Amino acid sequence: MKLILAAAIAALPMLAHADAAEDALEARQGFMKMLSINMGTLSGMAKGDIAYDAAAATQAGANIEALSQYSLPALFIEGTSVDDGVETEALPAIWSNSDDFATKFAGLQEAAAGAGAAVGGGQDAIGPALQQLGGACKACHDDYREK
Repeated sequence: MKLILAAAIAALPMLAHADAAEDALEARQGFMKMLSINMGTLSGMAKGDIAYDAAAATQAGANIEALSQYSLPALFIEGTSVDDGVETEALPAIWSNSDDFATKFAGLQEAAAGAGAAVGGGQDAIGPALQQLGGACKACHDDYREK
């Protein structure tokens, strides 16, 4: 009985680590999904596929601003890489170039600053904001996301 209890107690750190890794993976996938939804709203409006709605555009831009304030790089923890057997589109370069990855995420934060107000200024205002946001996304995806 003592041996079973000792084994269970010894396994707790591994379980906690597994939960932390799973939570981090789910959180970053959720982050990307929310970013994609809001970028899709703005892109649809810019292309004319979705009727321009100032309130919806402003909300999508504000959501992107809020998302950019989250510390996404902190979610790329040990145990969440494809090298760890995890299904992810994140390339291992994120872990080996974490400073550059963080710098590129800071570029998204910069691009997102003021996006809510900017895109609320009319359909013509969405394009320039999307160029900045898309450029920041692309800069990271080019180096750190599986094609």
